[in-house]
Amino acid sequence: MTEVRPTAAAPASLWEREEEVTAVERAVDSLCAGRASSGSVLVIRGEAGFGKTALLAETRRIAEARGCTVWSARGGETLRSVPFNVVRQLLQPALLSLMPEEAREYLGDWYDIAGPALGIADPGERQADPQGVCDGLVAAVRRLARRDWPLVLLVDDAHWADQETLRWLAAFAERLDDLSVLVVVARRPGEASGERARLLEAVASTAGGPLTNLSALSPEATSGLTRATLGEHADAPFCREVWAVTGGNPYETVELLAKVQESEMEPSEGSASELRELNRSARGGGLVARLEELGVDATKFAWAAAILGSGITVSLVAKLSTLKPEEAAACAVLLQDARILTERTEDGELEFVHPLIASAVYNSIPDALRRAWHGVAAQVVTDSGLGAAAASRHLLQVHPDDDEELVEQLREAAREHVAVGAPDAARRCLERALLEPPAPEVHARVLFELGCATLLTAPAKTIAHLQTALAMPGLEGTERVDAVFRLSQALLHNNQLEEAVRTVEAEAARHEEGPARLRLQAVQYMWEGLYASEAGAAGRSRRLAALAATCTGRDNSERALLMLRGFDAMARGESAEEVAELCDRSLVNGRLAPGLGWTDTEWGLELPLMLASAYAYTDRLDRAEALFNEALRTYESAGWSGGHLALAHAYVGIGHRRRGRLKEAETSLRESLRIAERVGRGLPLHWSATCNLVDTLLARGQVEEAWSIAEQYGFAPPYPSTIVLPDPRSVRGRLLLAVGRTKEGINELDAAEKAAEVRGHHNPVLVPWAVDLARALAVEDPVRAAQLATDVRRHAERLGTDTAIGEALRCAAALETGQRAVRLAGHAVTYLEASPCQYEHAAARVEYGILTRSVAELSRGLALAESCGADGLVARAKGMLEAG
Repeated sequence: MTEVRPTAAAPASLWEREEEVTAVERAVDSLCAGRASSGSVLVIRGEAGFGKTALLAETRRIAEARGCTVWSARGGETLRSVPFNVVRQLLQPALLSLMPEEAREYLGDWYDIAGPALGIADPGERQADPQGVCDGLVAAVRRLARRDWPLVLLVDDAHWADQETLRWLAAFAERLDDLSVLVVVARRPGEASGERARLLEAVASTAGGPLTNLSALSPEATSGLTRATLGEHADAPFCREVWAVTGGNPYETVELLAKVQESEMEPSEGSASELRELNRSARGGGLVARLEELGVDATKFAWAAAILGSGITVSLVAKLSTLKPEEAAACAVLLQDARILTERTEDGELEFVHPLIASAVYNSIPDALRRAWHGVAAQVVTDSGLGAAAASRHLLQVHPDDDEELVEQLREAAREHVAVGAPDAARRCLERALLEPPAPEVHARVLFELGCATLLTAPAKTIAHLQTALAMPGLEGTERVDAVFRLSQALLHNNQLEEAVRTVEAEAARHEEGPARLRLQAVQYMWEGLYASEAGAAGRSRRLAALAATCTGRDNSERALLMLRGFDAMARGESAEEVAELCDRSLVNGRLAPGLGWTDTEWGLELPLMLASAYAYTDRLDRAEALFNEALRTYESAGWSGGHLALAHAYVGIGHRRRGRLKEAETSLRESLRIAERVGRGLPLHWSATCNLVDTLLARGQVEEAWSIAEQYGFAPPYPSTIVLPDPRSVRGRLLLAVGRTKEGINELDAAEKAAEVRGHHNPVLVPWAVDLARALAVEDPVRAAQLATDVRRHAERLGTDTAIGEALRCAAALETGQRAVRLAGHAVTYLEASPCQYEHAAARVEYGILTRSVAELSRGLALAESCGADGLVARAKGMLEAG
């Protein structure tokens, strides 16, 4: 192999990196080709010392030479617990160039969402949604990137990046198709684990080409580098020994050759035996010994710098190491001369020359001293005005010592982490606080706070924390009721709905009559109302009706009970007028009461969703849509872009579907499903998105696409234990009939009948199994079909909505012939014309036109179908018109 030298401008550690440099040059050239060019990701993997940092430095040189803006950041082994640490580093150049008012104007709605995570804005009063913060950061960087094109982002030591940054990076990398940005990520293989490893792989999966895996230098390249450094007179045995000693590790090779130069060793075979000892002094224990040779003060300075990890300044190190300012300054110079530290920024911040050195120095600190110094560092950081969250990474390392003040500091840090959208960081603080341990009077509160922090990310752990907290003294009154509610929520998210009901029921029994008990009863009825397989539904409904009858809506517990009673009455198919009256009484001046809003955590989003659904399935679509759209606006403005936003889009889609705006419904539901996929399958929100999308596609006549969605997203038994609107068995039964699997469809609708009977759900619009089953059985079992049609009409008239009655008449007409069919179809048109549901009206018009052979009715039905986006209905009407 020939000795190919790197370019003259490149450092020695770029030997044998020609292919990698060429790949970087191609990527930068592509970026600079024009603003319309797509973004790209390059991932560089290599063991410690293999030249990742040098390659990133060369990337910076190439990019800046071509006029690019370059932002860079670096993960740190001791900084992994600091949320948003790396993304903050990355954006510092852009953020520092903006005045606060400019940043607010430039980032717009995302300022209040992403600003706290970036450290440029104070957090809001509500708990930040982690997914919303991530999306806000993506949007913020996209806006800044368009301003600073062509932009190159460099992330070094990504294996040590904090989890919050990696979540952002993975999301950002997915959205580079329409953004001209080059992202270059360097990492060691196998260094990360768990969620961080998954996120790193997600970033790698977005890379346009093969990953760059750096290898050790070959013997030939090591020889070339040795001669280029020491002179051409370096003989072959000496060069071979350099390679043997370093294993071709570029960093170790460069450091060893520097030491050879310092020692003025002759690069010949006679000196080769000394290389191994010289190499040991450059790393690990040898580095520590070399550090000790620099003196006690220099060692203390290096230790303090390793403890700080970032933001290393002479003044901070002096405070931590108790060195005088002039002594600390002298040590800084000494350590820079020894190539242990180097200046990182113009303002004098220091960093270790290489992560290997930082790790070796940090690990050389005696354990007891290291823990003690972390405690001192926490105080230094706090005294500097950086806050409890900034000090928390040091507090996590302090040895447990029954320190009540430390517990309070960690609790405060956890609150700050939650406020900026970093619940995992909050969890680490509270778990560490429990090790201290907390004083008996606050122990249960710490567990409660821990349970709240892990609610969305680890419901199983939340359950254990809250159950332990509730078994201890310390949680009383409203705080205890809140804890029980949170526990029931965690059980719900963990698919333990029956236990959630029993938990709330048992706690309610402990309380005397009053607001606390009433709230617990309301929560119990709420979970029972969502439980799809509950036995004894009739008795539950009677008890709920009796309790709600005493409520005037004077407080939120009573308002909650009125909402629950309204939803239950709607599902059971009781009078729509009474349902609307109950729902209206739960509002304050026609709006959700404070504390019952979409982002209020005291009750959760289930209540307003049940309220809006009660309106939606009793033909009060104006009120339902106002609530659905309010939910969407609220979550978008608050930056809640996880499950809450998925449900909001799903229910906006339901509103469009009920109105007959099928194209708009499909758009909303596809967006809901996209977000739900990100949150996770098997959850009620995923079922809501999928079920309603299938229902909408069937209404549009897109049967093949509906089947494809059902197959792709698992819309099939077993069904969730929570209620999904509309009834998924009914929708799947209709789907099976539509694709010609008639027997399976009938069986599915039979199952829907049994499930609805157990629940006592007889609203024929919410649970429409009977209409489809009657049509399917018209030939095979006309007697049962006729009975089903009669039952549907009876339930529809009890509900009393134009939609329900019109649909029942459509079903009855489909089972008849001659003038009776015409008469029933005409009545169906009359009712559905008065209904707010335009798709059903269009279908009735087309069916009536077919029965009467009326061109006018078919034309009206065609116009309605076209306005709805009902392609299948349009084709049917046009076919009949063309046939004459």
